Amino acid sequence: MKKIISTKGAPSPIGPYNQAVLKGNMLYSSGQIAINPETGKLETGNIEHETTLVMESIKAILTEAGMTFENVLKASIFVSDMENFGTINKIYGSYFNEATAPARETVEVANLPKYVNVEISVIASL
Repeated sequence: MKKIISTKGAPSPIGPYNQAVLKGNMLYSSGQIAINPETGKLETGNIEHETTLVMESIKAILTEAGMTFENVLKASIFVSDMENFGTINKIYGSYFNEATAPARETVEVANLPKYVNVEISVIASL
């Protein structure tokens, strides 16, 4: 049976999905974008802040599921402009131990929900 993971530390879903689903020992997060979970407002002022908001939402979801970034097996990063990759990568990387970092792909896309600059999702395991 699947368990829905929900935390006030990440934005509430804006559609028919959940923040994350835990099935057995596997956690699948929905893509997180730069919505401030306290205000529900989109915050896309700069890429550093946007990426930090996304990573902090993922951290809150992992915590709610009893996990940390060490449990992340795979990350998917979607960016609207690959020119922002260096900045996104630096902030993303600060959340992981490089020796045990997860598998990952980064893809540039034409548009993201609410026209944000970055969206990240993870798969983690206990």
